[in-house]
Amino acid sequence: MRTSPSSTESVTTAVGSSRPDRFRWRVVDIVVASVIGVASGLVFWIWGQAYNPISIPFEAALPGLQALLGGGWLFAGVLGALVIRKPGAALFTELVAAAVSALVGTQWGPLTLLSGLVQGLGAEIVFALFLYANYRAYVAVLAGMGAGLALAINDLINWYPGSTTGFAITYTVSSVVSGALLAGVLSWLAMRGLARTGALSRFASGREVSARV
Repeated sequence: MRTSPSSTESVTTAVGSSRPDRFRWRVVDIVVASVIGVASGLVFWIWGQAYNPISIPFEAALPGLQALLGGGWLFAGVLGALVIRKPGAALFTELVAAAVSALVGTQWGPLTLLSGLVQGLGAEIVFALFLYANYRAYVAVLAGMGAGLALAINDLINWYPGSTTGFAITYTVSSVVSGALLAGVLSWLAMRGLARTGALSRFASGREVSARV
């Protein structure tokens, strides 16, 4: 069958524009990512208030083990990326959450924004390595681990300079494990739960889960 130049051009244009369209942020993406960031920021603030009393037994058992609680500040980026599925979603939601937490008032002050930036990048890099095309459970876990590793590096530099090798190893491993579980697994389950309610019907994440139900 012969194809006219006009039809060939239209097909080429459609195929060529599919990838930019998939990566382009819509207004609804910005709104929902912002809502996730703000809600997560309030959770971050509550988590920060509870951190000191809860972390004492962990630190007493083994210095550095308190980082097992770090995942409570990492889920925003992973959840945002799982829902929005666009480049920059993990960084955006984690940074918004950190900003909200800082504005409400945290014991860590302006450095909260630095933490949000670094942790968001940790998750963002993982999704980028999968070309923003794979949002399965294991990728969410890897993104949580990436955010946890970023948290550990940032904290060891800014809050625990000169720490012993043993402390640094314990803190890093604990951060990565916490990121995998609290930010990775729980965010993936939360995304699926939201999708089942129909709240994500305008997103690929929502349609994908609905199609499997």
